[in-house]
Amino acid sequence: MTKDEILQKVFGYDSFNQGQEETIEAVLNGDDVLAMLPTGTGKSLCYQLPAYLLEGAVIVVSPLISLMQDQVEQLRILGERRVVALNSFLNGKVREQTLRHLHQYRFIYVSPEMLRMETILNKLKKMKIALFVIDEAHCISQWGYDFRPDYLNLGKMRVWIGNPPVLALTATAQPEVREDIKESLQFKNPKEFVYSIDRRNISMVVEKYDHHLQKKERLLELVPQFKKPGIIYFSSKRLTEEFAEFLRLNGVKNVAAYHGGMNQEQRILIQQQFLYGQLEVICATSAFGMGINKKNIRFVIHYHMPGQMESYIQEIGRAGRDGKDSIALLLYSTGDEMLPIRLIEQELPEEWQINAYYNLSATKNKLKIVEDLKLTETQLRYLDYYSNDFRDKQAIAGKVIEMRKIRQEIKLKKVWEMSNWIHTKECRRKKALIYFQESYKQSPEQCCDLCQLELSHYFADNVEDHEVKRESWEWRLRKILIEK
Repeated sequence: MTKDEILQKVFGYDSFNQGQEETIEAVLNGDDVLAMLPTGTGKSLCYQLPAYLLEGAVIVVSPLISLMQDQVEQLRILGERRVVALNSFLNGKVREQTLRHLHQYRFIYVSPEMLRMETILNKLKKMKIALFVIDEAHCISQWGYDFRPDYLNLGKMRVWIGNPPVLALTATAQPEVREDIKESLQFKNPKEFVYSIDRRNISMVVEKYDHHLQKKERLLELVPQFKKPGIIYFSSKRLTEEFAEFLRLNGVKNVAAYHGGMNQEQRILIQQQFLYGQLEVICATSAFGMGINKKNIRFVIHYHMPGQMESYIQEIGRAGRDGKDSIALLLYSTGDEMLPIRLIEQELPEEWQINAYYNLSATKNKLKIVEDLKLTETQLRYLDYYSNDFRDKQAIAGKVIEMRKIRQEIKLKKVWEMSNWIHTKECRRKKALIYFQESYKQSPEQCCDLCQLELSHYFADNVEDHEVKRESWEWRLRKILIEK
């Protein structure tokens, strides 16, 4: 089959979105490729489609277990059975069996931390790898907003498994981050496809209040009026549940909470219910929406200020994937900057924890150290990465403390850049494009709260929305055909 036939018969699309076809052609030619495609344009198709034309397995490195699981579930719904995710959800027996038959899979999703395991690397080394995919590739760069130390090893791992062609995918990366990605992955004469972050059908609105209670009242006022479905983002797991209950008690129907503290079955159920129209509003942390292909999301509300422009652009990009008008609303109250600053301070281990971890690691049980120092999973991963690169414990502690300081400075700078965007007097779209070093051309009809915009344009009328119901029935029909 040709790529166009696979696009239609396997994935059910009649045409490619912006950037997809060019990226796929380069992948099929065996080039190293860096593609920065806007959120909502279907980055996953850029490696999923070539997998049906290339000989060998496609390895997909993904930073989030939930994102991996979403992609696996979506491929299975399409009828693909040769797909697996290597992550901590695999228990002993299943993991052993999966590794034994790893060569039989077409798609292998894996976290960068698990990819460091010798047993997995040795298995992959013996296989034919058609393509090595790095999803959320901005995690490679120390200048990026979501740097993950284990991503730095991916260039070496590429060589280890036979130096296959690489496809690096991201939705938001400034030029210096893209250069870091290419250098780290050891690209040679790469093809680079960089498209604008501007989604012109998404209007950007910021509303400012003196107190968070005013934000709460405004949320209750707007959510019933906005066209559905929609996502409300919070920086706290607890608040996703509290606000879902608050909205339910005040008459908002079909609303649910979603966060990483839920078990896998709960998360999958909520995702499926939202995808197929049984839920209309999700109160969620930032992980929700990654890899979920729902085209008709009409609003995205940020109840808390995001810590950087990159994640804000990614998250609002989950709206309006069908090309219809949608709204991104950020509710700001005085002092909101303090929450992302506190999260930055808590993300990495403190200086005393760093010194204690490396001093105790030679004499104490690791689990006991983690318990005594009250280390989070993210903090432990950060410390473990550097443990493998240094032998002198005093030298490593100093190095990690220095790295921590640099990371915090970068992240704090991004918080204040986000704050400046919130308080700007200029067009919000123009300021966002300038941040990503893009040129600004012309405002759309519904642009932002500082240009021309009519908020009621996004309010629901009394006509029943048949689009959600049709989407649900199309999915059910497809599921019946697959099962037959």
